[in-house]
Order: sequence, then structure tokens, then C-alpha cells
Amino acid sequence: MDKNKIIVFDTTLRDGEQSPGCSMNTDEKIKVALQLEKLGVDVIEAGFAAASPGDFDAVSQIAKIIKNSTICSLSRAIDNDIKQAGLAVSHASKHRIHTFIATSPIHMQYKLKMTPDEVIKRAVKAVQYAKTFVDDVEFSCEDAGRSEIPFLKEVIDAVIEAGAKTINLPDTVGYRLPTELASMIKELSAYTGDRAIISVHNHNDLGLATANTLASVLNGARQIEVTINGLGERAGNSALEEAVMAIKVRKDIFGDLYTNINTPELYATSRLVATITGVEPQQNKAIVGKNAFTHESGIHQDGVLKHQETYEIMRPEDVGVIKDSTLILGKHSGRAAFKDKIAQLGFDNVSEEELNNAFERFKVLADKKKDITDDDVRMLITDEALNHDKIFDLVGLQISDCSNGLPMAAVTIKHNNEILKDAALGDGTMDAIFKTIDRLTGYSGQLKDYKVVSVSEGKDSLAKVTTRVSFEENSQTFVGHGLSIDTMLATAKAYLGALNSYLSQKDRLTKNCGHQI
Repeated sequence: MDKNKIIVFDTTLRDGEQSPGCSMNTDEKIKVALQLEKLGVDVIEAGFAAASPGDFDAVSQIAKIIKNSTICSLSRAIDNDIKQAGLAVSHASKHRIHTFIATSPIHMQYKLKMTPDEVIKRAVKAVQYAKTFVDDVEFSCEDAGRSEIPFLKEVIDAVIEAGAKTINLPDTVGYRLPTELASMIKELSAYTGDRAIISVHNHNDLGLATANTLASVLNGARQIEVTINGLGERAGNSALEEAVMAIKVRKDIFGDLYTNINTPELYATSRLVATITGVEPQQNKAIVGKNAFTHESGIHQDGVLKHQETYEIMRPEDVGVIKDSTLILGKHSGRAAFKDKIAQLGFDNVSEEELNNAFERFKVLADKKKDITDDDVRMLITDEALNHDKIFDLVGLQISDCSNGLPMAAVTIKHNNEILKDAALGDGTMDAIFKTIDRLTGYSGQLKDYKVVSVSEGKDSLAKVTTRVSFEENSQTFVGHGLSIDTMLATAKAYLGALNSYLSQKDRLTKNCGHQI
């Protein structure tokens, strides 16, 4: 093993998806996984295969597609969990099972109701069983941050003997300070030696996740478990972009330590995850936030103009940020120029169908919008990729409302080459749209969340709408995306998008019904 390489283990698709409102369907997870592979992530934790048929399907589909990254599934130290994880990752060219059990006194006493000896026996059994499916097994001591070091040493010895190659020591509740975690990792890393790789998975409950990750790296950890935009349970996890760029920028501290991350892909990856989940990073978010490379203070502006390093410790292009430019294209611009622009923006895996559809939408947009920005083009391409499976396709929308009148919506939808039309009154314009769509499609949706953001600035900015909807017997929420200058039109598209996502997953699981969870 190269002792200077820091293995980047991304858990956006597992821990990140556990953030409230961040659930993704299989197609969306595949798109994120492909981008993580392009980013250079070493290990992709694609999900918790035993959690549901949908999770199993997502992990297995990702395992079939990804070639360069190791595909991993999480599992409790339970035989069925491990079996489902092993089956789900079996098609991957490189695969791993990540199994865990809690090791802190509070977890063992109150959650597991097990003695320390019982925990060790369960851990060993889990690793041994996982080894029957894969050679690469990772074992996590859940709540290691509050576990006793002598007991952790016992567990580490036992699971390494059973075949674990990576030992993860997570600060599961984000409790430790960097100095405390550094001390623990230093002692346990020295104790483990070359027998296994020490990994860390830090939560951000006290805002210290990335600081704890970096302190761990300096004291012997050689794998970091991170997420894009810092997504994750509660306050989230250490953000991949923050940890990676700190290691890259501060060579005076980290020396020869390095990652394989292709950092110019960081911004594109952040934008894709934000678009799919509907959870935007805060404007002042480090590395990928909207204001990360923006200078408003006159003193700062003057300094940067004179010498970039006066107020910028890294170049925007190092993380894939292209200083926003106006796209000098209009309704008379050709397809070749449009294709060249999207290539400049990093979209090199766009199918011909997606390109053609996005170009047509671009020409329609150029008729309505004076200045088209790079973010507009990014969103056109991403939206086309996310909404390619149109079981129900919105053809037309007409709405009517006034302060003392009755809101009304008339909707035209295409389904199986048949045009469907209907109209309905509602308690508001959105309610009227949703009721009409429900009547036309025959599916009753319950709106759980609704967000609208402006893609760029100005009165003619594109509106990006994200909806989360559950349908009838299925309590799971499905995400829909809509994009238009007209917010209500974007809303109708997003609501239909959620329905299409639900129906696509239902159809996929029906076809794969031979698999038993």
C-alpha cells in the first residue's frame, strides 16, 4: 500500500441520502455514481442493500455500471444484511462489504443490550460471513468516538484476524474535538500497524467534521469517509470537497499525502448532487458555495486584482468553477456551438438524444431570455438527463387566477401517444394544477415538500422547482424536477416528474421481483 495515498470513500449515496429530503431514485443514484467515478472517488458506498428492494436495485445497478471505483454496500452485523450486500455488489469489478456494530458502552448497554464479549463474537461472525462474498471487507466500530480504547483494540485484533482489511473508527455523533480524535487515531493507528487501513467517518454535530478528518489523516488514518456538500444524518458529514482541497492546498502541513480526486470536477459534482436532491449548499459554503470565490469588499477586490493570492488561497478553476460568462449564443446559433459550450462546462457523457433535446430547449429559451449564463446551460443539460423517462409528458398548461376568483388549471398530457386533457378548480393555482394532473393520470399524489430557486439573476431567470411527492399505497417520497422561466409551468413539470419517477421505480422492481429481500 502507498502510505502517502489517502483513500477517498464517498458515502453520499448512503449516509448523504439519509439526510431528510435527500432521497434519490435508482436512475438519479446512477448519475451521481457515474459523476463520482469521474471525480476519481476510490470507494463508492452505493447504499444499504438490505434496507429495501429499491436500495438493493440501486446498489446492484451501480455495481454493473461502474468500472474504476470500488462499489460498497453497508450492512449491519446480521447475516441477511450481509447476504443482500454481497449479492448487490457481486457484479462490480471491484467490490466491498462494509459491516458494523456499536462498540461504545452506551450503545452496547442501551441499544444492543449485549455484553462486550457478545459484541466481539458478533463482529467476528459478520466479517467471516462477509468474506464468503467478497475479499475486501471493511469493519466499523460504530460510535468509536465514545468507545473505550482498550476495548477497541480487542475488537480490532479480532476482526483483522477474521479477515477485515479496513477498520473504520467513526465519530458517529460528532462529539470529539480534533485534539481528542487525533490522539485516539494516533494510538490505534500505531497499534494496528500494517495489518489494516485505518478509516474515519466524522459527523458534523459540533461543526468539526472536516477538522476531525484532517486531524485523523495527520495521525495515521489513510481512508476518509466523506460526502458531497457535507450531506448526511443530522448536521451531516465531513465534506469531500473540503477535506480533499485542504490536503491539496496545505502541502506545508500534509507533505507528500495526496488523493486521487480530480479536483476540477468538484463543482460539477456538487451542482449535480444539489440539483438531484434539491438541497443547495449554503452560499458561503467552503469550496463550492456560490460566494466561495466572490469578493465584495473593496479592499479584497483591489487585492485580488493586483495579485490573486492576496485573498484567494486556491484558483476557482482548481475546483471547476468557471467565472460566470454570458453565453454568446442566440436563437440562430448552431448545434455545433452549443455542443462546444457544454463540452467546456464538463459534460462529456451526454447522449445524442439528450444533446438534441437540450439544444431545442436552448433555442426556445433564447427567444425569451436576453442573457443566457453558463448556469442556465448546466441546468438545461442536467434537467434533460433527469427527466428523460417521461411516462407522462406535459404538453400544455393554462392557468387562471385572481384575488377574488376561483383558481383554475387546464392541463394537456401525452401518455402512450395519446393526448389527455382536463381542467379543475383548486384552493390555489398549484392545487388546481395538481388536482388536474391527478385526474388525468389516475394517481393521487401527496405533496411533501416544494422548493423553487432562481438559476441565475434577473426577472427572466429560469425557475428550478423541486417537489417531493408520495403516491397512494407507497409512502416513500419521490423527487421531481421542473425547469422553466414560468414558475407554474416548472411546478407542473416537477410534479409530473415525481410521478414518472415513482412509476419507473415500480416498473423496475416488478421486473426484478425474482429477488427476495
